[in-house]
Parts: sequence; structure tokens; C-alpha cells
Amino acid sequence: MKIAERTEATESTVTIVLDWNDEEHSGSASGPADETHRPRLIGEATLRAVEAVTDGALDLDLAAIATTPLGELRVAMAQIGLKATGEMFVGTAMVADTDQETATVKAVLDALNRRITTLLAS
Repeated sequence: MKIAERTEATESTVTIVLDWNDEEHSGSASGPADETHRPRLIGEATLRAVEAVTDGALDLDLAAIATTPLGELRVAMAQIGLKATGEMFVGTAMVADTDQETATVKAVLDALNRRITTLLAS
């Protein structure tokens, strides 16, 4: 997994690259270049990369993304919707040190991890 960000003036583009079956699949998302919008851009770019992995078989929506304290830890959470059915999935990932970006990607992937094979088969 790779995370890249390019900022020009007030707009930022985040690109996520996922390795799947010895191939790289990327997804990008653009929006305001501020810390408030950054987790959403990372989540959206991750979904676009997952859609690339599935050759467009899945049409996914990022319903919500957040990072919150949980006891002494910080946890990234993602709520993903499957547009075709309205089905919702939730994923989480622990934020290691201060790496919120990687945790955000992992939370999105966690939401889909157990279901992606089933979704692609239907």
C-alpha cells in the first residue's frame, strides 16, 4: 500500500496504490487541502483503488470516516456503503503512533475485507 498526496494552492489530491495479485491498482480523490477534509480524501481514494481492483464490479460510497480516542488508543473508523444494495459495512484500525493516514486506509479495507469475495461472487 502506498499513499501519495499532491497539493496545489487550496486543493489536494490523494492517491492510494494497492497491491493485489502482483498488480498495482490506484485510486485518487481531490478536495480542499486542509486537515479536516484529509481523512475523507484518503478514504475516497482507497475506495477508488478497491473499485480498480474489482475492475469496477463494485460501486462503493464512503458514508463516514472518523478517528476517535478509545481508552488510551486512537482508532480510525470507516462506514462504507454498497450503492447497488444500500448495504453498509464498518471497519476499524488502530492508529499507530501518529500515522492516521495508514489507519484510515486500513479501516476502509477492514470494512470490506470479509465481504469482498462474497460481493464479487454475487
